[in-house]
Amino acid sequence: MPIRKKPWYREPFVWLLILFPASAVIGGLFTIYLAIASNDGLVVDDYYKQGLEINRTLARHGLEATLHFERHRLHLSLNANSDYKLPHQIVIHFNHHTRSGFDKTVPLERISDNGYQASLPDLIVGTWTVQLTGDDWRLLKSVRLPMTKKESKIYLGRPKL
Repeated sequence: MPIRKKPWYREPFVWLLILFPASAVIGGLFTIYLAIASNDGLVVDDYYKQGLEINRTLARHGLEATLHFERHRLHLSLNANSDYKLPHQIVIHFNHHTRSGFDKTVPLERISDNGYQASLPDLIVGTWTVQLTGDDWRLLKSVRLPMTKKESKIYLGRPKL
């Protein structure tokens, strides 16, 4: 009695061998689709020149800031050259290093000649970038939260040129 062989398409092992390369091709096509259809948020062409200009602006104005974290309040002391008029409002951005869904933006209101304050938002434990932005400048500092009482003040200084 002759042995009857099954056609190749009825062998489960053949389909198992085809599955892996086929899934790689489908995954590659989906990746190409995502690359074409999504907005990748490109950096501006002259980002380096813009960064240098911000540094020159900070050095020209002599901006230095001290940010004090209290229980539920933020206090900012901003110092500048006498010829620079401090803005009435400054915005502070808290950007979490790994979880952008927890980022917060808070406006700081002016309360004195060089003092600003705002309510401290709820921030999770982790490393944050604190960014102060004014009219044409920004100051950055990386901090680890929660802070101890000794660390509750951070200095955001002007860059060295």
